[in-house]
Amino acid sequence: MQMSKNGKNILKKLEGLKLCAYRCSSGVWTIGYGHTGITVKSGDIITEATANKLFEQDIKFFENAINTLVTVKLNQNQFDALVSFCFNIGIGKDGFAGSTMRKLLNCGEYAAASEQFLRWVYSNGKVSDGLRRRRMKERELFLS
Repeated sequence: MQMSKNGKNILKKLEGLKLCAYRCSSGVWTIGYGHTGITVKSGDIITEATANKLFEQDIKFFENAINTLVTVKLNQNQFDALVSFCFNIGIGKDGFAGSTMRKLLNCGEYAAASEQFLRWVYSNGKVSDGLRRRRMKERELFLS
C-alpha cells in the first residue's frame, strides 16, 4: 500500500513546515516536514520544494515498513494513520516493531490496537499535549 494524498496532507499538517533546522522536543535536528537524519545540522536552510522531496522520500521508507511489519489487511485510513504514527515514533524495536500495537494488530485485534495510539504521548518522560492531540487525530483516522 501507499499513503493517500489525504494521509499525506494530514501528516504535513501534523508535522508543520520548518525551512530552517531546529531541535525537536527530543533534541533531534529536524527540518522540513519532520525530516531527521545525520545530515541535518544547525544552520541548515532548505526550500519548500526540497522539503517536499525529503517528505516523499521519508514516506516511502515508512510505507515499506508498514507493508513489511503488518501482516493483516488494512484499509487506507488505517494504513495512513500507521504511517503517520511510525513517522513520529520510528519503526525499531523501541518503536512500532516492538510495540503492543503491532502485536495486537497482527492478531487482528484492530479496536485494541487503536487504543495503543494514546499510550505514545510522552516526550522526555512527560505527557506532551501536542503528542496527545496528534495521537487522538491518528486514532480517529485509523478508526474511520
